[in-house]
Parts: sequence; C-alpha cells; structure tokens
Amino acid sequence: MSRKADSQTRENIKEKRKRRRIYRVRQFFRLILLILLLGAIGWASYHAYLWGSAVYEVLRADYDAYTRRHEQLKLPSDDRSEAYMNLLVLGVDNGIGGNNRQADTLILLSIDNKNGDLRVLSIPRGTLVGVNREKGAVPIAEIYGEGGVKETVKTVRDLLGISIQYYAVVNMKALADIIDTLDGVDVYVELPMSYADPEEGLVIEIPQGYQHMNGETAQKFLRFRSGELGDIGRVQRQHRFVKAMYERLLQLDTIKKAPELSRIARDEVQTNAEIWDTAQIANIVKSFRKEPPETMMLPGETASYDDKLWIPDEAKIHEMIKELFPEPEQVQEK
Repeated sequence: MSRKADSQTRENIKEKRKRRRIYRVRQFFRLILLILLLGAIGWASYHAYLWGSAVYEVLRADYDAYTRRHEQLKLPSDDRSEAYMNLLVLGVDNGIGGNNRQADTLILLSIDNKNGDLRVLSIPRGTLVGVNREKGAVPIAEIYGEGGVKETVKTVRDLLGISIQYYAVVNMKALADIIDTLDGVDVYVELPMSYADPEEGLVIEIPQGYQHMNGETAQKFLRFRSGELGDIGRVQRQHRFVKAMYERLLQLDTIKKAPELSRIARDEVQTNAEIWDTAQIANIVKSFRKEPPETMMLPGETASYDDKLWIPDEAKIHEMIKELFPEPEQVQEK
C-alpha cells in the first residue's frame, strides 16, 4: 500500500472516530434532555394532579353545600313533589313609609318534569299564617320583612305540605325591566282602574279593554287593590298577567332577547337556582307547551272582620295538593 493510500486510510479512521464521538455526545445530550423532559412532565403531572385534586375538593364541597341547601327546602318523606319543579316567586315592594319590605305577590309555579305542564297557584298576600304563640297569626306578606326569603319559603312549604326546590325574589325594577325587554305584554283589563295614594306617590289610571303594557303600567296593574273583590280580584289579575307573560315568552322573537333577560335575572333577581341546576331547568323550559298554564288560588275565605285578610281552608288545601301532587303509586296506576 502506498504512503498516500495509508495516509488516506488513517484520515478516514480519524473521521469515523470523530463522527462516533459527536454521535455519542449527541446521544448523551438527547438522553439528558429526555430525562429532563420526563422529569418536567412528571413534575407537571404531579402538580396537575394536586391542582386537580384541589379543584375536585372545592367542587365537591360546593356541590355538597348545594345539596344541603336544597335539602333544607324539602319536607321529610315528601315523594309526591319530586316529579315536579316547584318555584316560589315573590314580588317584593320597596318598604313603604319606612316599614319592612313585604312580599306583595306570592305565586307558586309547579312544572311537570316530564311533559312541561305548568300550574300556577296564587297565595293572597293577606293569608293568615301562625308564626309563634306570642305573635299569633300574621299576613304571609309580612314574613319576608321579618325572616327573609328562607322563612317565607318555609312558611309556604309548611302551609301547602310540599317541597319547594327553588325561589325567585323579583322587585319592582326587575319586573319592569323584564317587561320592557320583551317590548311589553298584552293584557285584558276587565274594568277601568282608577286609584291614587298621595302618601305612596302612586297614581293608577288604566282604561278597560286590551292594553299593551310597558313595565310601569304592568306594575300598576298588578298592585291595584281597589274594587269589590279585593285580593280575590287582585289574584285574578295576577293569573291573567301570568298567562299573558307565558304567551309572550313563547314567541319566537324572545330568543334574541335571551341575553338581556339572563342579565336581568343574574343582576336583579335573587334566586337559589345555581349552575348545578342549569341543565335540568333548561330541559324543562324546552318542554313548555303552547297551552296556557292552569291557574288556581289558595282555598280559603275573606276574614269577616277585615277584607284584606284571607283565612286559609286547611281541609280544602289538603285536597287540592293531593290532586295536584298524587302519590307515586297513583301516578303509575294512571
């Protein structure tokens, strides 16, 4: 072999060794990078696990608290109303003349979870309920000012003997904002309404016939208490208004108003409906029928000594609830 060839061979060997060293160094650094990457993934996974566990604990604690809150609204061993979503709507005044705020309107909405049938039960604001032995019976409207929404829900729950899963407290501004967002609602006025209260600064002048009411007019329509029928007439007006609102909400153009209605509900309506309830409520609302809701009034009679007070008839209330919320076995037989 010539010197030139031998020199070339040595150069080739050196080049190959150099490439091997470079390869080994690269492999070593790749191994180090892989170890670091795996370590980083392991560290991230561990902390993600810790974070996930913490989030899970927070959500579980929140859900447990949510469950306890709803259990407080239920009656023990009440299986009859489990198939219905019962919502108590309270229309609250602003506390006139420095007095406590009162639940001027009390309406129970009961919705069948399966078919979306809606029943509306109005409770006159003057309904006498026993609070305690010292104070005796008081109008149910006053419970809100003394014990708040929870005590009012409990009072209605005990009066009717059914569970109430949800409540919503709507003040005058929220009601007006909802109606104005819907561009008004059409309601039939049976008799001309004329009333003035200088102390309260309230003037009501609504003619007879179909009226397209904005938020302010609707408030006056619902607050009007004059007339021969007193609170009975007031409840009848509530029923006409609820049916008109129901019909308005089912119209197609309501969909584009949903974001603003949601904002009003979030910012101006006090309710115990939570994110855990969203899917269930949405499914029930989707099943609403076009037929107007069934409306009824709490059985009882006007007190002989004060036409603003309503004495509930416990026997008739029991029969009404038994018919509205049959026992589970009765439902199966039907």
